[in-house]
Amino acid sequence: MKVAVVGASGFVGMRIVESFILGKVAEVVPVVRSFSSLAVLSRFDLPWKVCDALDVSHLASAFSGCDAVIHAALGDPMQIVSMADAIYAAAQQAGVKRIVALSSASVHGLAPAPGTTEESPLHDRHSSDYNNAKVRAERVMLKLREKGSVELVLLRPSIVYGPRSRLLANVARQLLDGTAFLVGDGGGICNGIYVDNLIQAICRSLESKQGDGEAFLLTDAETVTWRTFYTRVADGLGVSIDSVQRVSAPTFQRSFKERIESLVATPLAQRLLPAVPGQAKRLTKVLLAGLKEPPRPNAWTLPTSPAAVVDEEMSTLQQCTWKYSSEKAAKALGYAPPVTFEEGMRRSMAWLGTAGYPLK
Repeated sequence: MKVAVVGASGFVGMRIVESFILGKVAEVVPVVRSFSSLAVLSRFDLPWKVCDALDVSHLASAFSGCDAVIHAALGDPMQIVSMADAIYAAAQQAGVKRIVALSSASVHGLAPAPGTTEESPLHDRHSSDYNNAKVRAERVMLKLREKGSVELVLLRPSIVYGPRSRLLANVARQLLDGTAFLVGDGGGICNGIYVDNLIQAICRSLESKQGDGEAFLLTDAETVTWRTFYTRVADGLGVSIDSVQRVSAPTFQRSFKERIESLVATPLAQRLLPAVPGQAKRLTKVLLAGLKEPPRPNAWTLPTSPAAVVDEEMSTLQQCTWKYSSEKAAKALGYAPPVTFEEGMRRSMAWLGTAGYPLK
């Protein structure tokens, strides 16, 4: 089997390439946006392709001769939706048999309602533009599948962690500088999935004859709280979990600039944009760029104890009370996560050590 991996230089994409090559799973064609993205991948002798992930003709050329495409590319909200369209069209043009597209469990929100499954209705009115874009991208690809011949499997991994994970690095950094926080007692559900468990689900999606036109939620087998997750990282760094600041669930309000950017990203606004004169677009960008930013800290103020850096995404994730089930993926695809949470954290902490973090 020959597989093109779009977004091969990202956290998940790079691990797909490594696993497929070292495990002799399939021939791999890494597809990236720039030559600089090949810095790490260049240790493998592969037929890589550099092209614009929004250009159908370039993508179709990159997919030529491939049996399947794995869509693991990242982008801003508008790019996420546009890439979904371009990648399916290119796969259709190149005669690809199946696309495995990495969506996200965030299509259900960061703190899903109890009882949420793959069959729960989706909406694009989340506070996060990223979540909304993932919903729209799924809709685009499913609509194209109705008319096209390329099979489509949508995977909805939850919170992916492991070596090279930005989440892991951020948690470690915040624990070390004293800005980490837990909402309440940290008892919220951490719907995590170790990266190699996600790779296994991708492999099963390529091999299975089932799953076409379906979406699948993916998590680790264990139910883990955020306090447990933070504790594993803190223990590895020699930081007491009791030193992590506890906060109440905060309320966030979007700035005027954020509301405008969110409005521009909606499908209706995107359809109307071509009719807006170029001069008006440029003027709007200048006005938005000039909006007043929050005042910077006074450099003459004496330093105090570090305050918790409470962001909306992490605080909302920590308020989750529902553990996703991967039962549908287990039945249809044969998904069975091979790496336990404890082993995944052991490997993750080992990577933090090689990355220069001061392990205990």
